[in-house]
Amino acid sequence: QVQLVESGGGLVQPGGSLRLSCAVSGSMFSMYIMGWYRQAPGKQRELVADITSRGNTNYADSLKGRFTISRDNAKNTVYLQMNSLKPEDTAVYYCNARITTLWYWGQGTQVTVSS
Repeated sequence: QVQLVESGGGLVQPGGSLRLSCAVSGSMFSMYIMGWYRQAPGKQRELVADITSRGNTNYADSLKGRFTISRDNAKNTVYLQMNSLKPEDTAVYYCNARITTLWYWGQGTQVTVSS
């Protein structure tokens, strides 16, 4: 079973930055499309960004320019750099790995943006 472990969440003031990391077990990391999703209280889970095995990226329109997704295939890790954070970015952030019809999820990490 593939395991995804997120880290890096926490409390940050508006305008601040955080970097989330997600470590993935197994030997197939380089083949996965990796993504970050988030779910705010009372809302549906939504895509933040994803990145293909070749490094092509895709972002939610509302987050372009503030968030950056990247991956290190040698470390089996995907990152999400979040800058200029706003209170509305408060959510649980989930790491996702997918290949064909197989989807794997991490347990989530809480990000709270508040003064």
